[in-house]
Amino acid sequence: MTGLVVCMAVLALAAAYGAVHRRRSGRVRVRGRDGGKQLGTAELGESLGERATLVQFSSAFCQPCRATRRVLGEVAGMVPGVRHVEIDAEDRLDLVRALDILKTPTVLVLDADGRIVRRATGQPRKADVIAALGEAV
Repeated sequence: MTGLVVCMAVLALAAAYGAVHRRRSGRVRVRGRDGGKQLGTAELGESLGERATLVQFSSAFCQPCRATRRVLGEVAGMVPGVRHVEIDAEDRLDLVRALDILKTPTVLVLDADGRIVRRATGQPRKADVIAALGEAV
């Protein structure tokens, strides 16, 4: 009987964790630890957009990274002055560690000065990215 109770408790905890993880994945949000961090051409290896920059950290075998690349490319094409920069997380481990990137894709929304205003972990929705750009611009 004890084994059944333990099994049910583990299943309940796993289901709760899965629900929270699914709800948070891809959400564009402000993280307190990102406040004040600024990225420039030296860190990104490319120039910033005139109004905002979408920085995507990807890895080679990440399936959601491909869809995220498409979404961010479409948004950057729709909004004048916005640039999409993709960084291979495996090649830039120093930057990944400095920015506390834990999984791919991770998207950072930078304002015109390169300050991080929003972050999304997982594949973001197009509408969420456009709304985040509203704050950055």
